[in-house]
Amino acid sequence: MTLQKHVSLNINVRGLGESPTLAINERIKLLQSQGKKIYNFGLGQSPFPVPAPVVEALRLHAHEKEYLPVKGLPSLREAVAGFHQQKDLVEANPDCVLVGPGSKELMFLLQLVFYGEIIVPTPCWVSYVPQAQILGKRVRLLHTSFEDKWHIRADRLSQLLEGEQDLYRPRLLVLNYPGNPDGLTYTSNELKEIAKVARDYELILLSDEIYGQIHHKGDHVSVARFYPEGTIISSGLSKWCGAGGWRLGTFTFPRSQEWLMEAMASVASETYTSVSAPIQYAAVEAFRGSMAIERYLWQARRILSTLGQKCYRMLADAGVRIHAPEGAFYMFPDFSPFAEGLARKNIKDSPTFCERLLQETGVAMLPGLVFERPYEELTARISYINFAGAKSLAAGETIALHNDLPEEFIQSQCGETLEGIQTLVDWLTG
Repeated sequence: MTLQKHVSLNINVRGLGESPTLAINERIKLLQSQGKKIYNFGLGQSPFPVPAPVVEALRLHAHEKEYLPVKGLPSLREAVAGFHQQKDLVEANPDCVLVGPGSKELMFLLQLVFYGEIIVPTPCWVSYVPQAQILGKRVRLLHTSFEDKWHIRADRLSQLLEGEQDLYRPRLLVLNYPGNPDGLTYTSNELKEIAKVARDYELILLSDEIYGQIHHKGDHVSVARFYPEGTIISSGLSKWCGAGGWRLGTFTFPRSQEWLMEAMASVASETYTSVSAPIQYAAVEAFRGSMAIERYLWQARRILSTLGQKCYRMLADAGVRIHAPEGAFYMFPDFSPFAEGLARKNIKDSPTFCERLLQETGVAMLPGLVFERPYEELTARISYINFAGAKSLAAGETIALHNDLPEEFIQSQCGETLEGIQTLVDWLTG
C-alpha cells in the first residue's frame, strides 16, 4: 500500500511539504495548547482588523449568491484599476484586471499558462519556487546579498541575461517590494534601472506589491510606472486591508499582456469558477477607498514603522547584521557575527538555528533556507506582528496623526514583541 501511494504521486509533488508559513503556525498553536510560552514571529499575517467600512460592506452583501464573471465583478475590476491609477500613477484599465481567490492562486495560474523561464531573486516568498516545482517549470534563482540590502541589482540581472544564447526567449522576473521576508523596498532609481534591463531583454515583470500600501512612509512606487508595457501588478486584500482569510487577490495587466490574462481566465473557469460574491462586493469598498480607510492605513503604518525601528535597534545594538525595515512587518537578520559561538552549540545552519531557538526560548522564526537562501547561511525571517492590532489602532487614535508614537506607546501596546526580541538577544549573547 505504501509503495502504491508513492508511485501514484506526480513526481513534481513528491517530497513537497506544507507551506512553511502555515506549518510554523500550526506548530505554534500546538505548543501553545501544551501551555508553552511562544513568541510568534513565524506567520506573516496582518495583526490589524479589516477596516470597518469594508466589514460593513460584506455584511450588506452577505445575501449575494450568484456566480460572478470569472474575471471578477465589473465594479470591482473598475475599482482596482482606479486604485492603481490613483496610488501607483499608472494607466490601469478595468478590462485588464483579473480577480482571483488570493494572489497566491493567481501566481500559480500565471506560472501554469506562461511558457518560459521564471527568474526569482532570493530571499523570496516561500511559495514562488514550490509553485514552479509543482508545475515542472524551470526556475532561475538570482541570489542577492546583505550588502545590497537583499535587492536585485540591474547590472547583475543584465549579466545573468547576457550569458544566454537566446537573449529574447520568454522569461518572467518576479519582484516583491516591500519585500517578504526582508521588509525592504526599492528606490525609484533602482526600479528605473531594472525597468531598462527588462525592456532591453523583453522580460515580463510580475510586480508583487501586496505590501505596497504598508510602506512605512506611504511612499510606495510601482515599477509599472517605468515599464508599463511589461509589468503585471499583483495586489489584494490580505496585507494592507488585514483580510488574509477572505482570499481575494488581483492582477492588473498591461494591454500588451492581455493574452496572459485571457489564458489565466480560461483556466480559472475550469477550476475555481469565480471568487466568492460577497467578498467581491466588499472589496469594491476597500479598493475605492475612503477617508476612514486612509486613516486606518496611516495608523497601521505608524505603528509598524515605530515597532520595526525599535526591534531593529535592539538587534543591531546586540551585533546582529540587519537592515532597518521600510515596509510590511518583516526583518531578515543575518546572525553570522555569532557563528563561532553558535558552532560551539553545534548550530551551523539556519534550520538548526531556528529549531534550537524555538526549543530553548520559545522564539519562533522561519529559517533563511525556506526563503531559498543557502543552507549554511545563518539568516531568518522575523515577522513582528504578535501584538493586538485592534487594540493598538484604538490606542493610536488618542495620539495626533502628525505626531510620532512615543516609546511608551510601543512598550504598552507591543510589549510581548519586544520581550521576544530581547529573549532572542539574550540567547545570542548569553
